[in-house]
Amino acid sequence: MAGPIDAVVAIHNAFRADMAIIDAAALDAARGKPGLEATVERFRFFNEVLEWHAHGEELAIFTALEEVAPSVAEAYEKDHRGLDAAFDGLSDAVSARDALETARATAAFKFHLDLHLAKEDGHVYGLIQERVSVPDQANAVGVMAGQVPQDRFPDLVAWMYPLLGHDDRENMTRIWQQVMPADAFTAAIRLVHQAIGDDFAELARRIPDLTPETQTMPDVGLSVSGATAEVAGTRS
Repeated sequence: MAGPIDAVVAIHNAFRADMAIIDAAALDAARGKPGLEATVERFRFFNEVLEWHAHGEELAIFTALEEVAPSVAEAYEKDHRGLDAAFDGLSDAVSARDALETARATAAFKFHLDLHLAKEDGHVYGLIQERVSVPDQANAVGVMAGQVPQDRFPDLVAWMYPLLGHDDRENMTRIWQQVMPADAFTAAIRLVHQAIGDDFAELARRIPDLTPETQTMPDVGLSVSGATAEVAGTRS
């Protein structure tokens, strides 16, 4: 059964996948291929999601970690500040319209991010799973989810789900199914269907108890304002 920390692992994998795409595109641009502006805009949204995620970690995960493993979280908070500095370096390169420096800064950011995520997965979240109760894990992950602005939840789903592998999609969906009210879950899964298109068939095969309503492709004008509030503020 999927546990709360599986949701964090999934979004970490989405960060890795998107950063690989961004890094490759920045390198292509440095070699003269058009498209640098689109790459920069993709990175700006990526960093926005990363900021929500890091803030949630500092509010909830690192606080819980301090209680069971004192002084461990401090090094990871410093990693977050280092990633902030790396983003500033990239922004400077972009402002100078220097494709080569942008590619170098993107590669540096990717290196630090990959190392940081690997350490968190193996160390921080290992300790959390070993020493923090599952209900408290769920509460902490709920605090992290609450850092996503309500009106940006559809953007988050549209960004995240195409980047996830089938296992991560299944885990994330099962966690949502466990903690969301039925109406919020239905609205969220419609967004997922819109985001991954034909790949939704595999998700429905893995989770056969998805209702017919959640398996229906949404209308473009689907309103999810109420569901977004529930999702963004989800608690166990």
